[in-house]
Amino acid sequence: MTARLRLGTRGSPLAMKQAEETRDRLAAAWPELAAPGAIELVEIRTTGDKVQDRPLAELGGKGLFAKEIEEALHDRRIDVAVHSLKDLPTWLPEGLALTAVLPREDHRDALVTLDGLNDLRALPAGAVVGTCSLRRQAQLLMQRPDLEVVTLRGNVGTRLKRLAEGTCRATLLAVAGLSRLGLAERGRPLPAEQMLPAVAQGAIGLEIRADDAAAARLLAGVNHAETWDRVACERACLAALRGSCTTPVAVLAEVIGSGLKLRALLALPDGSQPLFVEQAGALADGLALGAAVGAELRRRAGPHHLALLEA
Repeated sequence: MTARLRLGTRGSPLAMKQAEETRDRLAAAWPELAAPGAIELVEIRTTGDKVQDRPLAELGGKGLFAKEIEEALHDRRIDVAVHSLKDLPTWLPEGLALTAVLPREDHRDALVTLDGLNDLRALPAGAVVGTCSLRRQAQLLMQRPDLEVVTLRGNVGTRLKRLAEGTCRATLLAVAGLSRLGLAERGRPLPAEQMLPAVAQGAIGLEIRADDAAAARLLAGVNHAETWDRVACERACLAALRGSCTTPVAVLAEVIGSGLKLRALLALPDGSQPLFVEQAGALADGLALGAAVGAELRRRAGPHHLALLEA
């Protein structure tokens, strides 16, 4: 590995903030990377960024935010792919590996309105809520079947602009994204009991070529152990469930004392037939815990759930 390390990421403002955080943590951990120009940030426009007028489920899923970045990694145009880990598919392309995660930001979703409402129950009857997430849509309709949910895509700035223009009465955004962009005051965090987050929401994942020992050594210096344990458990759950972005799935692992508590939800897009599983286990057994919860959800799944899971 030369003194120059190339970090590849999406070109959105939030993705660049995440890449900058990664750069700063690497430079703090390794003196040889602190020199000017030692770490280069490479912007890569992904298919998910290019197509904004269709739901992700129709386009092929969240992997569309990773495809071109992973191609650059394969082609050695970059050394490290920096992802919002919630957008990284459970199964990675051959030859690539998720090697490190940075400390997890707030995992919650925030309710964003123009008048600062702080609870889903405060939304007016029949209010229009914009989101591109089936997970958020399902949980909204589970609690407020009177709401009208419309597709709202784009980066954080675009969604806030559409809200201001009156496209919708409210939207939901990740607290972590708002915080990293200095916009935390725009949203009101919702408890997990109201809105269980996406797998690995709030975490930044670092992906490399599986045979790049030099990059792996550098990333080991910034890997956050607790975050790794939590997101590994959550991703194991999703893998066992065999879920994708066409399925409303929400998963959260939390460290409780010396153990992990895992909560997972599977529902239909209209909020019907919700299935909820909660289990606890030892911190060292996080992968097994995640797999067990995912398998239990799949065992309970009805025909309509399975149709979505297998789509």
